[in-house]
This record gives sequence, structure tokens and C-alpha cells, in this order.
Amino acid sequence: MQKHLTAMLAAGALLCGGGRAFAHHPFAAEYDINKPAQVEGKVTKVDWVNPHSFLTVDTHDASGKLEHVRVELGSPKALNDKGWKRASVKVGDEVKVDGWYGKDSQTRVNARSVTLRSTGHAFDAASSHFDKGAN
Repeated sequence: MQKHLTAMLAAGALLCGGGRAFAHHPFAAEYDINKPAQVEGKVTKVDWVNPHSFLTVDTHDASGKLEHVRVELGSPKALNDKGWKRASVKVGDEVKVDGWYGKDSQTRVNARSVTLRSTGHAFDAASSHFDKGAN
């Protein structure tokens, strides 16, 4: 009986934990390499989460209308490997983001780099574009 219970618990853990792996997507599924993005504005939210971290940046479009741009970064581990710390970019920081727009949205960006305006320091954003098989 204990063997069956152990096997059922293990199977349940695999099913529950596997959802996050299925949620991960290749770059080309959501972003367009032919739509380069450059966004400048103020960070209003930082989500340091797996499988990707995110920044929300408030900026203005060409007509002056306020936009909230969701900026996708790499995973926390990938960002740490590139020199980021959890507090490297904080709410209120002015940033410049270089990357690529979403296939269907100008308010979603996959970042190549994030530059702090106050110091000029550019962080590699660990973009999924550079993952093996991204395109």
C-alpha cells in the first residue's frame, strides 16, 4: 500500500510542478525580431518571478498618451548570472529598454538590455531571444 501511495504522490508532484515548465515559451511565439523596441520611462512595478521576471514601465506614445509597457526579462537566475541583484532596478527608476515588441502589441517588450538613466549602467536582460532554438 505504501508503494502505491508514494507513486501517486510522486506522480501528483510531477503534474503540479510541470505546469510552470509548460508555461515557458520560445521567443518567436510572442515577439517579433523584425520589430525592434526602444522604450524610455519610469519603472512602476518589478516582478522578480520565474520563469521570467518583468518590469512595468510607464512611458508616453507618439501622441503623448500614457502607456504601461510590460517588459519581459530572463529568469531571476539568468539575471543573477548577468550581474543583476533583486534591487538593481527599483520602482521609480528611470530606464531605457532596448529589445523587441510583441507580435500583437506595442505595450509588450522582450528586453535585450535595461539601462539605468541615473548611472548609464546597462544590464543584459537575459532575453529568451538568445536561448538555444529561440527562432
